[in-house]
Amino acid sequence: MTTIAVTAEAPGETRCAISPETVKKLVGLGCTVRIEAGTGLRSRFSDEVLKAQGATIAATASEALAGADILLKVRRPSLDEINALTKGAMVIAMLDPYSDRAGLDAMAATGASAFSMEFMPRITRAQSMDVLSSQANLAGYKAVVDAASMFEQAVPMMMTAAGTVPACKAFIMGVGVAGLQAIATARRLGAIVSATDVRPATKEQVASLGAKFIAVEDDEFKQAQTAAGYAKPMSPEYQKKQAELVASHIKIQDIVITTALIPGRPAPRLITKEMVASMKPGAVIVDLAAERGGNCELTETGKVVEIGGVRISGPLNLAGTVPVNASSLYAKNVFNFLETMFDKKEKTLKINWDDEVIKGTLVAKDGAVVHQSLAPKAA
Repeated sequence: MTTIAVTAEAPGETRCAISPETVKKLVGLGCTVRIEAGTGLRSRFSDEVLKAQGATIAATASEALAGADILLKVRRPSLDEINALTKGAMVIAMLDPYSDRAGLDAMAATGASAFSMEFMPRITRAQSMDVLSSQANLAGYKAVVDAASMFEQAVPMMMTAAGTVPACKAFIMGVGVAGLQAIATARRLGAIVSATDVRPATKEQVASLGAKFIAVEDDEFKQAQTAAGYAKPMSPEYQKKQAELVASHIKIQDIVITTALIPGRPAPRLITKEMVASMKPGAVIVDLAAERGGNCELTETGKVVEIGGVRISGPLNLAGTVPVNASSLYAKNVFNFLETMFDKKEKTLKINWDDEVIKGTLVAKDGAVVHQSLAPKAA
């Protein structure tokens, strides 16, 4: 019987890697699920509710981890946690693989098979396992809600006997999962929405949500997307033209949401301090790329600053501010991934190491970093 351990996250992380729904499903796969007491409380999953679905509640992390075959986490676990597992156990988490390389090498050296959920392949079969999408959806929604609150004015147009309140203008920069949800949320609130992205495929998506697309649509723009659907780094010449267009557009915006990230790279700089200075007092910028340095030149990670009357928010872990939904979705992503590793008839762990989902997410195995985007640096 496979034993799965789930331990509490660090104090700053509100999410957890398990939910009552996934406990029940894991038990149905023949697993023993041991959860450290209090792990789900910040997501409103009480120990009693988790226990009712078949989990064993352990008094301490050490008790939950002792001899477990699999450890489920939201963030990268400590080496002490990994060493408490069965030798060669599996670790499944958002490992933030491009940061703290020394820590990643130390994790690999424990002999654990470590899977990074951020590396989930962008293929149809893996959509239900894609944690970046599930969490970005929530972040895009919450960014607009928070921005609307910070704006301190009405978002939709209102016609009253005393006069008309104009609609807020919202500009979404970066039209990935978070950006699309931000567009949809801003539209539902009644804003006049525009959006920009360097990937040509996003133009139709923006239009389908009722927003206006803003971009320099030259030949480089037409080739600006990788096979995996990510934005390519653009040339300095294109960046200059795009920046000039954005600079003229951003002057009249009330709310700006930036979401542009390229995996493994610092966040691209989209908003300069000169652009911020051109904006109206009372305008709001919410920078979802703050954790990677920010899309705005004046963003301060984890803070809200006001410069020239413009408020700039650099939130961390925005999905974690709606932890009930974030944990439920993340736990379901993890379960869907785990389910591919089990023989349902025999109710035993049976991993196909050649499966593209397994190969795509496997970061460390047999004492070494093995992922193709990371392994060359180990040498």
